[in-house]
Amino acid sequence: MTVSSEHGTHSADPAGVADPLDSLESLASSASFVRRHVGTDSDSQRHMLEVLGYENLDEMLQAAVPGTILLDREADAARSSVPAGIDEPAALAELRGLADRNVVRRSLIGLGYHGTHTPAVIQRNVLENPAWYTAYTPYQPEISQGRLEALLTFQTMICDLTGMDVSNASTLDEATSAAEALMLARRTAKRNGDVFLVDADALPSTKDVLQGRAAGLGIELREVDFATEGVPEGPYFGALVQYPGASGRVWDPSEVIAEIRSTKAVAIVAADLLALTLLASPGSLGADVTVGTSQRFGIPLGFGGPHAGFVAVRKGLERQLPGRLVGVSVDADGNTAYRLSLQTREQHIRREKATSSITTAQVLLAVMAAMYAVYHGPEGLTRIGRRVADRTATLADLLVRSGFELTHESFFDTIEVRATGLAQDIATAAAEGGFLVHVAGDDIVHLSLDETITSSDLDAIVAIFAPFAPEPGQELVATDSGRGWEELVRQDAFLRHPVFSSFHSETAMMRYLRRLSDRDFALDRGMIPLGSCTMKLNAATEMAGITWAGFNAIHPFAPPEDVPGYLELITQLETWLADLTGYDTVSLQPNAGSQGEFSGLLAIRAYHASRGEAGRDVCLVPSSAHGTNAASAVNAGLRVVVVGSDAGGNIDLEDLKQKIKDHGDELAALMITYPSTHGVYEEEVRTVCQLVHDAGGQVYVDGANLNALLEVARPGEFGGDVSHLNLHKTFCIPHGGGGPGVGPVAAKAHLAPFLPGHPEMQQSEHPVTGQGVQIHSGPPVSQAPYGSASILPISWTYVRLMGPEGLRHATASAVLAANYMARRLSEAYEVLYTGESGLVAHECIVDLRPLTARTGITVDDVAKRLIDYGFHAPTMSFPVAGTLMIEPTESEDLAEIDRFVEAMLMIAKEADEVADGTWPVDDNPLVGAPHTAASIATGEWTHPYSREVAVYPGSWTAPEDLTTHDSAQMRIQSKYWPPVRRIDQAFGDRNLVPTWPSDEP
Repeated sequence: MTVSSEHGTHSADPAGVADPLDSLESLASSASFVRRHVGTDSDSQRHMLEVLGYENLDEMLQAAVPGTILLDREADAARSSVPAGIDEPAALAELRGLADRNVVRRSLIGLGYHGTHTPAVIQRNVLENPAWYTAYTPYQPEISQGRLEALLTFQTMICDLTGMDVSNASTLDEATSAAEALMLARRTAKRNGDVFLVDADALPSTKDVLQGRAAGLGIELREVDFATEGVPEGPYFGALVQYPGASGRVWDPSEVIAEIRSTKAVAIVAADLLALTLLASPGSLGADVTVGTSQRFGIPLGFGGPHAGFVAVRKGLERQLPGRLVGVSVDADGNTAYRLSLQTREQHIRREKATSSITTAQVLLAVMAAMYAVYHGPEGLTRIGRRVADRTATLADLLVRSGFELTHESFFDTIEVRATGLAQDIATAAAEGGFLVHVAGDDIVHLSLDETITSSDLDAIVAIFAPFAPEPGQELVATDSGRGWEELVRQDAFLRHPVFSSFHSETAMMRYLRRLSDRDFALDRGMIPLGSCTMKLNAATEMAGITWAGFNAIHPFAPPEDVPGYLELITQLETWLADLTGYDTVSLQPNAGSQGEFSGLLAIRAYHASRGEAGRDVCLVPSSAHGTNAASAVNAGLRVVVVGSDAGGNIDLEDLKQKIKDHGDELAALMITYPSTHGVYEEEVRTVCQLVHDAGGQVYVDGANLNALLEVARPGEFGGDVSHLNLHKTFCIPHGGGGPGVGPVAAKAHLAPFLPGHPEMQQSEHPVTGQGVQIHSGPPVSQAPYGSASILPISWTYVRLMGPEGLRHATASAVLAANYMARRLSEAYEVLYTGESGLVAHECIVDLRPLTARTGITVDDVAKRLIDYGFHAPTMSFPVAGTLMIEPTESEDLAEIDRFVEAMLMIAKEADEVADGTWPVDDNPLVGAPHTAASIATGEWTHPYSREVAVYPGSWTAPEDLTTHDSAQMRIQSKYWPPVRRIDQAFGDRNLVPTWPSDEP
């Protein structure tokens, strides 16, 4: 079978490697990428299989995975559209060919996306540095201090520029930030009603996303030209004002804001950060909330993303703030430390009642934007802003002098030129001259300038307009015409903390970034065995393409003829993902897993409505489900009904039947995770899906655990109607310390028309298995047509390198690693759930409650002690309190897996020493963990355990059956020193400090 396109043909032979999967020797000796991605070689896997009692991987999979869903390899290979894996040079050559087909022009489109210079020191030391991009969300703050400090800097930057009191640590983009602010306003407004006012001059993409979010919640959006019409009579619960407007117009919105607030509604301002270096801040104008994006602070266009948005609020609204929030606390020694604050807002705790989602973040991009501000400082940012404003004024003056009329006279970086009947002709001439402009109707040409535009660029732009000038031939001489916003000039200082004035040389910046990264624990240091998070290899080859201009220097609204390489990559990836999951079509637009969930549930609601069943609004969610499931259901306007679990961790079939009976014609959907969040392949998944279908409902299969399914089983074939996938888990996009992510939504054909569309989508038709193509017509959920498009090459490269057999081997290796680890850990801990064969899926849950009852040592103590052993803790207390969920992934080698097992077994023995009285319950190496260098090197040591036990556990003290001299020496040589001791969580919430103080270094 072959997959053909006009640009080449790929073999679809079912082999990412030359020989069958169960030939371990062949896989280990293969020159393919598979052996680079999978950490355990053939000898290691043979040993692990012997421990488990299986001859080969196929035998193990057949025991673990229910036969009712397990793929027939031979039959499946014959129909696969996924090409065979190739080696790294060949994959990079194909990818380069796609990138080179894209045309990179200078963009003057604007509309929320601007050209920018990424300082090379930030690109090299952050974006391309695995110490930054392979880290996880900072839920273990003691080993995330560098990232948390950088995010505190981001929050300070946002608060200073916007004049607000508290900012979150990033959101997905500006449009979704506005949607989050809409929800915040509805929760907090003291005036009731379902009407929300939107500035007619707001970004079109923001209005589109707001409309999609509002529709499912019964909110009416009303468009108002605030600059000319003022504020209409109420009632309304909130309003959004764009400042400056999408048209470029700058005006004073303070009276409008005051009137909005006088009605007890919430006043939201969508602001441009660079403009705020020169213009009065929204806070000074009276805003309650400010939203926007930090994209133009050094983050490439990337065909739409990823970029870090933000939501900032006045004091009193911080507990309603969406997204993560970094605050200052203290550690056990009273030293300053950083942590995520007010976590009780978040969906992993409050589920359907959450005001925040942990997945609505872009940490890596927020760090880059913050470091851009640190590198340039307030004076540098102001110079950039002034240069952009000056060049825009110069261009405006030159065009006016040549006879063109501007639609408004007050502007910062954007002008709109009236060219009656000539707008498209000018756009065509601009493209021929290497520029992209936005055509706002037949008569208006929209031009947005940025920091990359030079004086020679201005000459070229004027030359493009010259043949179309109403009065050609006039002398083109710029004058000091002003910009029309003299009364709005910013009066207050910003970015006054010394961090913004201390690192302006490249040497200083390089060392500062190194100092921050040294305070973090990422995959470049060791395994991060977080259950349900799939912290696997993010290979250098996969990452290579993200910095290529053919991918990262293109505006998301570029014309289709400029992006044929992107469109082919997107089509291929959509097709491959649909094939791998058993669905018919895929949308790559959602830029987080939570957005994928939301998109899938919106599609289900729209599907029911299209059949005259709009009353189906009940979503069944298992009690063990990820918190995002319930939160997404509520955002989609569904009522959540919880379904219980049985003693084995499976969905309780009797309870499910009862809930279906109770809700009958109201049933919209069931959301399940497969394998379940309990880490097992549930035997009755087909039965569960059929029960829901028989009642007229749809089945949403959460794709969080797809790493246990690829080329082994397919959700779309065992009953799923729709799923979201996490490309930042299964398909190797790095977590970035808490973002970026991509959460595509995959669906069966009947839901295809309801998946996210976008007015600016270059290719509206998407492949649908067996049906050619179809248009996705649902409301957009992201600001850009293809979401975080510039990181899609990472997942494309992974699939292209691995091929179907390589992906199956990765799945099998992940399941093998989890079961080997579970078997070894069972020497000291109970593995809480297993399948009927006694096996787990790709992760296991270790029950620490008996240890806690026996010794007083808690799951938190074990997690912090693992830091002393050189590990990031597994997932704590999810889905069962007092447990650890452990996922080693396929990328870890046997030595690292054994090192973790040894650490856990030694921790159990340490806990036993507490139980038998060797160490006091309140003074032992577990409750004292983690131990810093300062804690053992300064002051008198008064603890009943030695300094060596504190910081080099197991190196000298472990029993011979648990460690070797070599592994002990390795621990010493590669010791990770946590920068702080255990952090006081409650102190940070009681004393919320979400920014740098302006008078402290």
